Amino acid sequence: MTWHTLRLGDVMTLKRGHDLPEAQRQDGDVPVVSSAGITGSHNESKAKAPGVVTGRYGTLGEVFYIEEDYWPLNTALYVTDFKGNHPRFVAYFLENVLRNFQSDKAAVPGVNRNVLHELKVRSTDTKSQETVANILSTYDDLIANNRRRMALLEEAARQLYREWFVRLRFPGHEHTRITNGVPEGWERVATPDAVDVNPSTTLPDEAEHWSVEMADLPCNSMVIQQATRREGRSGSKFKNGDTLFARITPCLENGKTAFVDFLEEGEVARGSTEFIVLRSGRLTPESVYCLARTYDFRENAIKSMVGSSGRQRVQESCFEKFLVLVPSGTLLDVFTETGRPMFRQVKTLHSQNEKLRAARDLLLPRLMSGEIAVEGLSCKSG
Repeated sequence: MTWHTLRLGDVMTLKRGHDLPEAQRQDGDVPVVSSAGITGSHNESKAKAPGVVTGRYGTLGEVFYIEEDYWPLNTALYVTDFKGNHPRFVAYFLENVLRNFQSDKAAVPGVNRNVLHELKVRSTDTKSQETVANILSTYDDLIANNRRRMALLEEAARQLYREWFVRLRFPGHEHTRITNGVPEGWERVATPDAVDVNPSTTLPDEAEHWSVEMADLPCNSMVIQQATRREGRSGSKFKNGDTLFARITPCLENGKTAFVDFLEEGEVARGSTEFIVLRSGRLTPESVYCLARTYDFRENAIKSMVGSSGRQRVQESCFEKFLVLVPSGTLLDVFTETGRPMFRQVKTLHSQNEKLRAARDLLLPRLMSGEIAVEGLSCKSG
């Protein structure tokens, strides 16, 4: 395995992405890729697969490997010529280069492709590239598979909630009398009568507490991506079993909502002042989260937003106008017995991904520097 010093522009050619405002996008299955990864879809592609995309500014240092034709947005750079190199290796290669580039240029506001093309880098032969790519992609493929399983588990729980508590096709519904849309033994009440909205929570006096910011919440999952130990006491307060519901635009419209499950028993964390904390009252923690993910609940909050363009916020009073069904305790218990294991499995899979990602991130620079030799290692098929 021999490494050669050359320009990054000798390994790949980067090009700025193409403008595509949301208003101009058409329904389709072509992924639209920004500096944050896949952020939408369109009916037309601008680049052929495989694709390697990174941000020009905003989310710097992240690199995305795309396996289908796609549309790279103008917030990103994408590879137009792999110069005969292994495409997936190029993705890992660029990630490693940008990691070092960012550490040296911490204050740089963006990435200029012409500057990147002139960087001195070290690369190796295509056979070794394939081996390196296959080693690292084994980790990424496992992570992606876990993410798919997490999404399926969460969707199953949310679908069960919709089926039982929105569409009212719950076990035994055929034999239950329904009057004015309320099954016998249930109640229809204002949200604050069923859910504690921004409950008062005391934060202990320790110097540091777990802290969660809006950026730590994904748009399409219940899992908080990371939390940091920090000093301070301001912000929202929450504990395990709470749901964090984004208050501001566009975070709420984009789907930022999370289920808190990473704390120790009795531990309290704090977060952005732009979180609305929803805590189980007459409902269970799992059903509160699923309620917060329903279309009607979110639309009610979105319609209450006031403020200047781009800085609008949900009015907490909107929850008093939104009525929710409180089912019988027995049915809630059955839902929890079914849904809670799904939530726990999502947590387990996320924990596995954290370990896989840590191992991959340790390997990446060592493989890219030649510190770990790959001669004699077999490549996986495909």
